[in-house]
Amino acid sequence: MGYADLVGTLAAVLTSVAFLPQVIRVWRTRSARDISLGMYSAFTTGVACWIAYGLMIRAWPVVAANLVTFVLACTVLLLKLRYDREAAARVRQRGGAGGIG
Repeated sequence: MGYADLVGTLAAVLTSVAFLPQVIRVWRTRSARDISLGMYSAFTTGVACWIAYGLMIRAWPVVAANLVTFVLACTVLLLKLRYDREAAARVRQRGGAGGIG
């Protein structure tokens, strides 16, 4: 494995694993209030495009790294949708009109 492959592998591991702390935090706190729905939606769509690109050019390291990132980003995105919906339901039950981030 050459230096370029080592740098590429390190980049893939770091950028993919970087989402793990966010997934863990959202899961533990059961809150995604400070997570941007627009950012995660755009990012997840972009990662899906990277996967498609990697498949088209048969670049399996690109596909593998982005699959990991896609799963983690989708997890945050789905938890954001779930927890925001639950928070909105709690506000409605209390009769309040507070905003949900």
